[in-house]
Amino acid sequence: MVMFGAAAGAGTALRRRTAASEERADESERRAAQSLADERSRIARELHDVVTHSLSVVVVQAGAARLDAPPEQAAHLAAIEGTARNALEEMRRLLGVLRGTQDTELQPQPGLDQLLVLVEQVRRSGLDVDLRHDGDPQPLPPGLDLAAYRVLQEALTNVLRHARARRAEIRLGWEPDRLVLAVTDDGAGPAGPAGRGLLGMAERVSLYGGSVTTGPGEHGGFAVRAELPFVDARAVSR
Repeated sequence: MVMFGAAAGAGTALRRRTAASEERADESERRAAQSLADERSRIARELHDVVTHSLSVVVVQAGAARLDAPPEQAAHLAAIEGTARNALEEMRRLLGVLRGTQDTELQPQPGLDQLLVLVEQVRRSGLDVDLRHDGDPQPLPPGLDLAAYRVLQEALTNVLRHARARRAEIRLGWEPDRLVLAVTDDGAGPAGPAGRGLLGMAERVSLYGGSVTTGPGEHGGFAVRAELPFVDARAVSR
């Protein structure tokens, strides 16, 4: 009786541990899936902001040029202005659906022109940040510009939150066909599998045909490297 009772108790405990482990794994998968869904929604909102802001510029410039143009050119400019205005209204409605509200204030999304501001904010948090450009910087399509900024923002945020680092390095490699972003630190290094922020980063970069690699740095700490090809970025922008 004692032996059978002990065996039954051990079996019950094992089943409970197995069920708890499976439940934790399922919860982790649900959180990862929700994180990706949230990041996709955020990317969609931001890209809508980029497009609607650009369309607003088209409407304003076409309208201003139409006022001083000859009649024939004015008719073409009026068509451009009307098409852009209609597209702008459609985009605003879609954006309202995504955000759950029809009352939205559109603002230009950040790009690499705001990188120095981001770096200064991080420095004020006590992290020594070194920033370097390799190669000749060039203008980027708005969506790609936003993606590059968000990658660097997320990487620096992770350094502040998790790395226990004193120093971080940012490198922007301007190659003929791609932009290579690298962020390294002198912190504790990876503590486990990729978190939700890194998964979202990979999701954003994949939209432009790019790739992200993360892991231990060459000299310790943690390293994030992202490649954003220019050709795929131009295709997405069209």
